[in-house]
Amino acid sequence: MMSEADNYPELDKKTDIADHETNSSPSEEINNQELEVMDTDFEQQPVSETVVNDEENAEPSKADTTEPQTENNELNSVVESLQKEIESLKQELELKEEQVKSATSQFMRLTADFDNFRRRTSREKEELESQVKKKIINEILPAVDNFERARSQIKPANEGEMTIHKSYQGVYKILVEGLKKVGVSAMRPENQPFDPNFHEAMLREPTNEYPEGTVIEQLVRGYMIDDQVLRYAMVKVAMPGENESENTDSESETPENSQE
Repeated sequence: MMSEADNYPELDKKTDIADHETNSSPSEEINNQELEVMDTDFEQQPVSETVVNDEENAEPSKADTTEPQTENNELNSVVESLQKEIESLKQELELKEEQVKSATSQFMRLTADFDNFRRRTSREKEELESQVKKKIINEILPAVDNFERARSQIKPANEGEMTIHKSYQGVYKILVEGLKKVGVSAMRPENQPFDPNFHEAMLREPTNEYPEGTVIEQLVRGYMIDDQVLRYAMVKVAMPGENESENTDSESETPENSQE
C-alpha cells in the first residue's frame, strides 16, 4: 500500500523546507541580532570619537588662554627688570659725568697752576741769568776802561811803542766784540740832555756854549745790556755861565726897583 509521501512527493519537499526554515530560523535570528549589534556598535563608535576629539579640542583652548597670560607675566617681569637696570645705569652715568666734570675742572686748575709756575720759573731764570751776566760783565768793565784810558793818554813815539800800542789795542777790540755778542752796548751821552735814568752827574760846569742840563763830557763810559742799564754813565753837566747868571740876577732885581 502506497503512502501519501509516495503519492505526493512534492508535499514532502515542502514540509522539509518548512521544517528547515523552522529549524534554522532561531540561529539565523541570533546571527542577525549579532549583525545588528555590530552595526550599531560601528555606528556609535564615531560619536564617541567626536566626543573625545571635542574634549581634546576644548582642553587646548583652556591651555591657550593660560599660556598667553603666563607669557605676558614673564614679559612684564622682564620689562620691569630692564627698567630697573636702565634706572641704575642712568644713576651710574650721572655719577660718572659728575666725576668727569670734577676731574676736568681739577685738570684745568692744575694746568693753569703749572702754566703759572712755568712762567714764574722762566722769568726767575731769566732774571737770575741777567743778574749773573751783569755781575760778570761789571767785573770786566774796569779792564775795558783801562784800555780806553791807555788809548787816549799814551801816544807812541817810536816803532816799539807802536807795536805795544797795537798789541793791547787788539786785546781791547776782542773784549769789545765779546761784549757786543752778549748784548752789551756803550752809551753816547755827549751833547744829550741829562737823564737821571741813564746818567750820573759827577761835575757841573758853568758854560755858555751848551744849554743848561746838557751833558758836556762822559767821564766814565756807561753801558746797556738788553735795554737795561748795566752801568750808569758818569758825566759832566753844563750849567749857566757867569754872564747869564748876572743877567738873570739883574732881571730878577729890576721888578723890585721899578716897584720902589
